[in-house]
Amino acid sequence: MTSASGTQGGAAVAVSKDGLPGWLDPVVHAVETVEPPQLSRFLPPADGGGRQSAVLVLFGDGTRGPELLLMERATSLREHAGQPAFPGGSLDPEDGDPQGDGPLRAALREAEEETGLDPAGVQVFGVLPKLYIPVSGFVVSPVLGWWRRPSPVGVVDPNETARVFTVPVADLTDPANRATTVHPGGHRGPAFLVNSALVWGFTAGIIDRLLHYSGWELPWDRDKQVPLDWRS
Repeated sequence: MTSASGTQGGAAVAVSKDGLPGWLDPVVHAVETVEPPQLSRFLPPADGGGRQSAVLVLFGDGTRGPELLLMERATSLREHAGQPAFPGGSLDPEDGDPQGDGPLRAALREAEEETGLDPAGVQVFGVLPKLYIPVSGFVVSPVLGWWRRPSPVGVVDPNETARVFTVPVADLTDPANRATTVHPGGHRGPAFLVNSALVWGFTAGIIDRLLHYSGWELPWDRDKQVPLDWRS
């Protein structure tokens, strides 16, 4: 079943649920039913402002079961330096309509530029409602994909990316790896201590909500706090 399409590097890009593995069914249902306020209290400005962007939330089938692709941004970047994140970035004019298929093309293009993955091996199966990152002014479309044909990934540009890695969903749901971060501004949010990284902020928020609404979440200690500079 195809619900939207565009082009990426001359090839067709489509949102399709055909042939997905059964373990992704709860995620598909969550994407189809979740409402914006259930994902975040930070929603796009009513006046349509903000920088349109997209991230690729890519699920693969690893040696330990389902996994997610993440990257760690270079410490030299002006925004979100050193922070683990989904591949992604701002929409370019050639990506097309931000209200249409533009986010699909941007998510795949940015993922290819940042991690070297082959977009042809990714099946896009859904797009979450647009969310907002107040500190940077990004209006973000989380694009969900199934890594149907995995390709080698790694750091393409050290000026943008410090490392690229996958995280088993089993590690993300493990209560021992979960905690709460408290931003200096007072905002509290979920965090994950995985692969020698502290995943927090927008990325952790998306993962937390996907785990919750997919029914994969396990009870964890929300009073367990970890500082943002936990490795220093």
